[in-house]
Amino acid sequence: MESKKELRKRVKSLVKAMAPDARAVEASVVAERLLHHPKVQSATTVALFASLPDEIDTTQLIETLSSKSSVVLPRLSGDEMDFYPYSVDAMHSGAMGILEPDGDVPVAPQDIDVMILPGLAFTADGLRLGRGKGYYDRYMEREGFRAYTIGICHTVQLLDTLPVEQHDKGIDEVVISAN
Repeated sequence: MESKKELRKRVKSLVKAMAPDARAVEASVVAERLLHHPKVQSATTVALFASLPDEIDTTQLIETLSSKSSVVLPRLSGDEMDFYPYSVDAMHSGAMGILEPDGDVPVAPQDIDVMILPGLAFTADGLRLGRGKGYYDRYMEREGFRAYTIGICHTVQLLDTLPVEQHDKGIDEVVISAN
């Protein structure tokens, strides 16, 4: 089995090789599926993420969901990640050039109903390969965390197997455009 480092490199190449319009179509289908997902529809607070170029584009999803639910986005501080309320007028470029919300008070882990996670790769049964820093794994271990977790990715990022370590946290469900 490939190492996590080798797998990350290979999957990034697969996503980069996708035509931009194909990536946009997949992002649109994933967004529609999430907007009609029963867990998302019943959620009061949804944790999302501001996407990087090799991730499903979440821009429109954030805008649409924020008109129906409280949307929170991550902000990094050192080795920790917290979620803050999203406001289109209160965003800044943060760690790794990712858009992060302003705000003084993070949302408590127990107040998040659904968390939609990025990943470089997933398996259909909920294994996730992140970027290697462990932010989401550590967040999901926090006291009170109870959110239903949904990973989203391009179809080329859904793999049969992934290398897993003891600290890697699984997720509840993966949504792709070809489900």
